[in-house]
Amino acid sequence: MATFESAVPEPVARYLRLALRSTREIQEVRISQTGTLRTAVDSNRWMPFEAEHLVIPSATSFEWNARVRLAPLLHVRVRDALADGRGSGQVSLLSLFTVSSAAGTLEMNSGSLHRYLAEAVWYPTALLPSEKLYWIGIDARRALATLTDHHVTVSLEFRFADTGEVTSIYTPGRWGKFADGYRQVAWEGHFRDYRERDGILVPSEGDVGWYLKNEWRPVWKGTITRFELRTGHPVPSRA
Repeated sequence: MATFESAVPEPVARYLRLALRSTREIQEVRISQTGTLRTAVDSNRWMPFEAEHLVIPSATSFEWNARVRLAPLLHVRVRDALADGRGSGQVSLLSLFTVSSAAGTLEMNSGSLHRYLAEAVWYPTALLPSEKLYWIGIDARRALATLTDHHVTVSLEFRFADTGEVTSIYTPGRWGKFADGYRQVAWEGHFRDYRERDGILVPSEGDVGWYLKNEWRPVWKGTITRFELRTGHPVPSRA
């Protein structure tokens, strides 16, 4: 049987060797996060949040449920999800009254799949080559991952440190909702402070943002406070 190393560019093979130290296939990940976010790239208001993130890689699905504090006695509940190829998002005031919601559009489905692929650094067996995902090398420190699910295809450029870790991801066009509606805009995320958790190496901190007038502007900054995973079969042989 071919190894995963024979099917991916060298920087990807080096990263997977580092990240997948002794783990089996990751079937489920539960992550708790804290951090700050803002609702627009030009907003000066950063709001604290606490979130629970559930991912099932075999189903290419996730649910991110966050409590965002607006004021000492006021909060909104933000839920982003991807299931059966259908992306969705909902904002509820005080976790009760729906303020906005959207689901199932091309923009939502594609944007959610981009997010799933970017966050695969927290469930790296999802980055192994498969029927859904393949890699193309760019240079010694960059490679392009392309993922297809439910007839939607997205690509992300992964950038790697000399020591092997994924330092950032980038796409020149991810669907996002802005003041003038949905648009495809350049999007980038960064990862830091890698730690071994349950036999895999994952980042403890990250941030993501959009490019506006050629300037990267973050909209989310988070730290992992709890990390749990459920595993299954061993990953492919490396020998």
